[in-house]
Amino acid sequence: MVPQLIDAYERKFYYLRLSITDVCNFRCTYCLPDGYQPNGSPKTFLSLDEIRRVSRAFAELGTEKVRLTGGEPSLRRDFTEIIAAVRENPAIRTLAVTTNGYRLARDVAQWRDAGLTAINVSVDSLDARQFHAITGQDKFRQVMDGIDAAFAAGFSKVKVNAVLMRDVNHQQLSAFLHWIKDRPIQLRFIELMETGEGGELFRRHHLSGEVIRLQLEQQGWQRQPRGRSDGPAQVFSHPDYQGEVGLIMPYEKDFCASCNRLRVSAIGNLHLCLFGEQGITLRDLLADDGQLEELKQRIQGGLLSKKQTHFLHQNNSGITQNLSFIGG
Repeated sequence: MVPQLIDAYERKFYYLRLSITDVCNFRCTYCLPDGYQPNGSPKTFLSLDEIRRVSRAFAELGTEKVRLTGGEPSLRRDFTEIIAAVRENPAIRTLAVTTNGYRLARDVAQWRDAGLTAINVSVDSLDARQFHAITGQDKFRQVMDGIDAAFAAGFSKVKVNAVLMRDVNHQQLSAFLHWIKDRPIQLRFIELMETGEGGELFRRHHLSGEVIRLQLEQQGWQRQPRGRSDGPAQVFSHPDYQGEVGLIMPYEKDFCASCNRLRVSAIGNLHLCLFGEQGITLRDLLADDGQLEELKQRIQGGLLSKKQTHFLHQNNSGITQNLSFIGG
């Protein structure tokens, strides 16, 4: 019997978000408006062997799903090898990536061959000019071609993340719904969060996902049951649409009650909450295969100190400086 990661509140953890770099080449207004800025001395991100060891430890502790995140994970030159390394673990049934999509068209078939099973792409607007304004990159067509390439490579569904922003894209629901009517895309609206130094942006553009939920329900969309290794989205479907809509609402009551995710940062710290301040270092136990049992014990022991809820309502987002950490 595979041991299971369980915290003091009887929550079970099947899902690991594994960051493999902090670097990103986009400059999204809500995330890295000035672009990626390495603070202090350059960081050494987890190596391929360290990623192999940490994913093996989590697989042996009952993890069924791993999401590779960043920054922009596809900036790693060894990204395809990382996919293959994580997929060495048969217990990991789902291996996903969250990407800005700029390398999808070129590389997605190669990623699928290496073992990637799921893709999330960030697309905050279907208007090319607004996409450019939000991301700082004139890559809308390239990203759209990448989504088409993912389907051509054999992915049966693509998830698309859109950060919900008042007076930026919240009035585009009908355009988004038209886009997914005949495409198996799960469109996921993520509530804007007050992270890092984004307080002014948050006050100007935050909008509750409740607004979108009411519109969906009025149009006959039905909420779907949640699987045990699914992310936090409330997913809605409609008989007339191939696509689905997901809502990620971290400010809603009881958001943390169904938490099933842990996070490891690109420098090897275990974060028990996606918004947690302090990480538990794992890196000293990632140097050698012989440290596996000790690594597993540290992960299990750390989980006992996981809090019942995040502290976003107190304007405390911990180390979370950008929204790539939540769109799972």
